[in-house]
Formats: sequence, structure tokens, C-alpha cells
Amino acid sequence: MPMYWWDGSGGWWMWLLMIIFWVVVIILIVWAIRAFAGRGGGGGEPYRRSNAIEIAKERYAKGEITKEQFDQIKRDLS
Repeated sequence: MPMYWWDGSGGWWMWLLMIIFWVVVIILIVWAIRAFAGRGGGGGEPYRRSNAIEIAKERYAKGEITKEQFDQIKRDLS
């Protein structure tokens, strides 16, 4: 008597395939969450602080802020 997957008697290999399927689904979900969450700048507090200093440096170089404002930003972020 043939054993087809739809009759519920697939054996151990069906359990193995089901486990592999769900592991792959969970890995894809975690990957998607991390990929989309990482777009916001994601490296944590030290990353944001150094990024803010870089932005302040660029603004100072462009003449958008004065040296005093730049120094104040550096003090505030330290």
C-alpha cells in the first residue's frame, strides 16, 4: 500500500520536513525584522552619537553653525 503525504502516514521524514520548514520560516521572519529595523540608523547609542558629531562637523564646515555652536554640540553629546 503506497504512503502518500496527504493520508497522514508520512513517517519520520514528514516530521523532519515540517521542522525544517518552520525553522526556515522563523529565520526569514527574524531576518526581515532585523533588515527593516536596521534602516533607522540601528547601531545603538554610540553610533547615533558619532553620527551626530559627523553631522555637526559637516554643518560647521558648510558655515551653517558657528564654532561656539559646534563646541556646544560636542559637549552636549559627550
